Amino acid sequence: MGKNKLQKFEDMSTFPHVFEYPFYRLQREDFDLRGRWNGAFFKNDRPIVLELGCGRGEYTVGMARKYPEKNFIGIDIKGARMWTGASESLREGLTNVAFLRTTIELIDRFFAPEEVSEIWITFPDPQMKKVRKRLTSTRFMELYSRILRPDGRIHLKCDSPFLYTYTCEMVRANRYPVVMQTDDLYHSGLEDEKLSIRTFYEQQWLERGMTIKYIQFVCEPRERWVEPEVEIPLDTYRSFNRSKRSLAASGK
Repeated sequence: MGKNKLQKFEDMSTFPHVFEYPFYRLQREDFDLRGRWNGAFFKNDRPIVLELGCGRGEYTVGMARKYPEKNFIGIDIKGARMWTGASESLREGLTNVAFLRTTIELIDRFFAPEEVSEIWITFPDPQMKKVRKRLTSTRFMELYSRILRPDGRIHLKCDSPFLYTYTCEMVRANRYPVVMQTDDLYHSGLEDEKLSIRTFYEQQWLERGMTIKYIQFVCEPRERWVEPEVEIPLDTYRSFNRSKRSLAASGK
């Protein structure tokens, strides 16, 4: 049986590459690594890549293994999940990995303008009823643009037809340059080492016949952002909890 949540939180409080900075501290003082991640923590000038909603950290750790020439930071509010990736990276001695426990709405408090090169959004909740909570909404694009380099890229990898369609429409409405996109990643011929890293939940979707969607685009600076005005069919299987969604997707 795995460790309980309290033990995991206790473990992570001792990990040198895990940062937990409560909101009440941000109200009193700035995060001391903001604008200093490269020099003060990673001790290099390599590009910084974020994974938002990193969960267990499979993508963060997987990419860090494959790309030692980049620095990776996994961000999530749920620390008990994060413990898995944090433990693995510490055990393996990976020096290009960090984890940050916070809400994504606060990331500009932790990173300075143009400090980040890429953002990965892997299998987020599509938030079909709440546009402002979608991690690819224009609200978040504005937030990301505060910390990304002018040529910074955003990657979305998801199982949700709704979120993928919404994101493609948002990209089109704001005239972002598209680098790569497909609504069926593993039958597209586009797969590379980064895209072949599979999270725990992604593997579940694949085993049940779901297709994986992917889009990569350049989040160029904008003076204003345009929300797409289109009607998008909802993901019917998202109306269930995770176990029931899996059965619905499999047709069982």
